[in-house]
Amino acid sequence: MTKHLVIDHVGHRGDGVALTDGGNVFVPYALGGETVEVEPLAGRPDRARLLRVATPSPERIAPFCPHFGACGSCAVQHWQPEAYRAWKRQIVIDTLTQAGIGCEVTDLIDAHGAGRRRITVHARRGENGGMRVGFAAPNSHAIVPIDTCPILDPALHGALDAARALADVLRPANKPLDIQVTAADNGLDVDVRGSGPLPAALIATLSRVAEAHRLARLTRHGELVLMRAPPEIGIGAARLVLPPGSFLQATVAGEEALAALVAAHCGKARHIADLFCGVGPFALRLAAGARVTAFDSDAGAIGALQKAAATTHGLKPVKAEARDLFRRPLLTQELRDIDVAVFDPPRQGAQAQSKQLAASKIPVIVAVSCSIATFARDARILIDGGYRLETVTPVDQFRHSPHVELVAKFLRRR
Repeated sequence: MTKHLVIDHVGHRGDGVALTDGGNVFVPYALGGETVEVEPLAGRPDRARLLRVATPSPERIAPFCPHFGACGSCAVQHWQPEAYRAWKRQIVIDTLTQAGIGCEVTDLIDAHGAGRRRITVHARRGENGGMRVGFAAPNSHAIVPIDTCPILDPALHGALDAARALADVLRPANKPLDIQVTAADNGLDVDVRGSGPLPAALIATLSRVAEAHRLARLTRHGELVLMRAPPEIGIGAARLVLPPGSFLQATVAGEEALAALVAAHCGKARHIADLFCGVGPFALRLAAGARVTAFDSDAGAIGALQKAAATTHGLKPVKAEARDLFRRPLLTQELRDIDVAVFDPPRQGAQAQSKQLAASKIPVIVAVSCSIATFARDARILIDGGYRLETVTPVDQFRHSPHVELVAKFLRRR
């Protein structure tokens, strides 16, 4: 049974929100002020499927991707850019306000740049026995076959073709596959996960496919299958060889924007701690002017960072150590000679480390976060420990999605 709803506003996940007597109803792809015809989802009275926009918003625009609405990667291609950017900044303001945190939230920085430089392509066996290769549908494990994606960096050209070819070779394994593709400066770096152990003949076939698609490197669960050239990226003055399946910021522009904000907040610090440092997008840049001590649980990332620092001329000393900061956060006594602490944790945040930072005397703390909710929790810990949140800058490198990153500066109260 269909019904008509009036959309009040766009929620934090990008869905239109209708205020009804029975509670809020969330309608994907609807905008504030619109009257829409919807079909309620069975067993989900709080959600409905958009059938038709009866009265469109003046802010509605045509999406540019033919897969929009079927593919779950983008949630907001149908909204006028200025309104979209204001909404994304407001997400940060609202989340902090709900946590009782007040501070300056600057304008949103658009860091989409040339587009996404890394993707994870999913491959699943279809009903006809072939492999469906693409991205997940919205709120589903179903795979939407994708032949082109306009939000990708041109450096990922050929990534989807290579993923389809690899999935076809691995079809006899009859297992769901996740194929991570990263655009290095010298080619595509691909890591295949989910295949399980493979016979030598199948690995040899994978090598031939990797060669045919001129991949820089192909690994399976991090184990080398073929390497035509070590996949490299530039970080500041350094050249870094990527560990297999390594994490990078989604866009080059995003990494550069975050790093520039971090460097500005660090000022002329002489000794900087870079916590949850990854392969060193901050550490290797900050080392141009300061001594850096870096920590991350990923030993491969730490090894890559150490090698890059050791082979780059003109850097101040960089000490990098593999350490699980969730289980073994740096203690206050280990932070005594630090001028600025930078922390950039995964989505779960850095609760244990934040408690130690809050008890320290570090003059400046710079937080980078990909989750506003866990940032608000960690920020509250620092504020209650005697820090003042001076400024927050939202950064949008996941354009067309509700995902927003931020960089914040905390100052120790005297």
